[in-house]
Amino acid sequence: MTFKVCKLSVSLILFVFLSCEKEPKKTESMNSDTTEVIDTLRRKEVVYQVFTRLFGNTNQTNKPWGTIEDNGVGKFNDFTSIALQEIKDLGVTHVWYTGVPHHDVITDYTEFGISNDDPDVVKGRAGSPYAVKDYYNVNPDLAEDVSKRLDEFEALITRTHKAGLKVVIDIVPNHVARNYKSITNPKGVTSFGEDDDTTVTYHVNNNFYYNPGEAFKLPEWHHGYQPLGGDKHALADGKFDENPAKWTGNGSRLSQPDANDWYETVKINYGVSPDGQYDFDRLPDGFENENYQKHFEFWKDKTIPDSWVKFKDIALYWLDKGVDGFRYDMAEMVPVEFWSYMNSSIKMKNPEAFLLAEVYNPSLYRDYIKKGKMDYLYDKVQLYDTLKHIMQGYGKTDYIVPIQNELSDIEHHMLHFLENHDEQRIASPDFLGHPNTAKPGMVVSATISTSPTLIYFGQELGEPAAEDLGFGDPTRTSIFDYGSVPTLRRWVNNKQFDGGQSTSEELELRDFYKRLLNITISSDALMGHYAETHSYNTDHTEHYGLKQFSFVRWSDNEKLLIVNNFDAHYGTEFVFKLPPHIVEAWGLKHGEYVLNDLLYNNYTTTLAVSKQGAMAKISVRPLESFIFKLQ
Repeated sequence: MTFKVCKLSVSLILFVFLSCEKEPKKTESMNSDTTEVIDTLRRKEVVYQVFTRLFGNTNQTNKPWGTIEDNGVGKFNDFTSIALQEIKDLGVTHVWYTGVPHHDVITDYTEFGISNDDPDVVKGRAGSPYAVKDYYNVNPDLAEDVSKRLDEFEALITRTHKAGLKVVIDIVPNHVARNYKSITNPKGVTSFGEDDDTTVTYHVNNNFYYNPGEAFKLPEWHHGYQPLGGDKHALADGKFDENPAKWTGNGSRLSQPDANDWYETVKINYGVSPDGQYDFDRLPDGFENENYQKHFEFWKDKTIPDSWVKFKDIALYWLDKGVDGFRYDMAEMVPVEFWSYMNSSIKMKNPEAFLLAEVYNPSLYRDYIKKGKMDYLYDKVQLYDTLKHIMQGYGKTDYIVPIQNELSDIEHHMLHFLENHDEQRIASPDFLGHPNTAKPGMVVSATISTSPTLIYFGQELGEPAAEDLGFGDPTRTSIFDYGSVPTLRRWVNNKQFDGGQSTSEELELRDFYKRLLNITISSDALMGHYAETHSYNTDHTEHYGLKQFSFVRWSDNEKLLIVNNFDAHYGTEFVFKLPPHIVEAWGLKHGEYVLNDLLYNNYTTTLAVSKQGAMAKISVRPLESFIFKLQ
């Protein structure tokens, strides 16, 4: 893999971003490349993604295709003040409550004025959280009293804030459920598609694309699949009334999409015609360098497609409810100009809003950050995929170096993770098979840059996602089915949230995450400078090789050396060598400096600085990491 090496410094880019957007206090320091400015106020952020319907469910049944009565469901009220304090104490700053907006479900809520959803266009029995049916309300499954479901979520927002945490929810601008219909729209707001001209394929202010004269047909199911696993249901009749047919969420224009298409959703029209013409104003050349205030001003006198306005209004509605930010599903399938409009409107209302986008194409990263005013994007196809390969024993740690070079100008914006709802669980046999094997990768992921870290609920307990719950895939915790998460269920311990039923191995792993994450959110150095020391030691140090990885992080107040051994079978002992340019940058004089490990506080070594260089003897066991602080 070939990477373009960028010489721009991490902290200089932080200065450009933060000076335009938030203007915090700063101090200056020098290195060999350029003047760098370190943000002295902000700290790393840690996002705890929790699948809301699964978190507090203590029902152990886990029947495949089980109903809500069979398998149970977690509620907003399960996030008690005690539970939220435990999440915060883990080292978390933001909770991403996944699956909050009202999406299609199979459970009958007609007594509350909610229409039933057709199993033929619902994935699983609990439904996909990314097939939203009503953006102005919340999933009725999550409420104790369905008639007060929005009140219960607002109370959760309040509890979360009282715990010192911020709230993130999903917005899915690329698509909505096939049967989208809000019954709780604010006055004057119409539902998606309500005012569309369905006699034409496309109009700039239509919310959907249509195939006039053609009715929607269900896919031909593969491999014996049947909705609800074949259970009888009055609406599971192989039919869904949609005439004319709408284009499907992943972009399929077929009136009968394939079973692998996102058949349960329909594509939103943002003013892009079927032949690719943009029927909206484009951002001027160089406008990527302007701040969100300038972007907001740019759109004020422009004609805006209706879908843009609808999603902007949805985001502002939730900000008014106290939500602190959004995770945007499949953001790269929506024009970057829309994001400029949407995100600048959000930032004008709340400059501190946390905006995270799912973007997988590295060639688009800078557009969505700079033009689209995203705060953060997933760093999947570079760091995550590379770390996964290394942890599985195939890749070399050398491959990490060019990734950080390539992303150096945007490293702050590239959120790191080892698990989320789309990825395999670390402890699943198809990934690593044991959660401890990921420890060095987790240390690297959490400490190598100034970007936020995301962990997925149960990751800190080694959840393997072994259950087959129906539509969902074992190795990934199902987002489509009712069920519970065994390792988390043991930690929840009948709503005591104290790990009372957890195994000693689960508690030991959680302790590792707690130690690591709390270091990251309290460290000056992790919001400062970065330099890899791996290449220098690969060239100059015996017994240090392609399964080890080291780097340094520093600020004026703190200097860290981070050493990792990815070898699951063998430890190694070596004399680590600090590169001369780091010795100079740190202002080290001849003599001895103590290096104390912060992760477990049980290992100390000495960095000796002399004419021969700066060296420290380090002994590292299999899968061990050290976060050394220079005393």
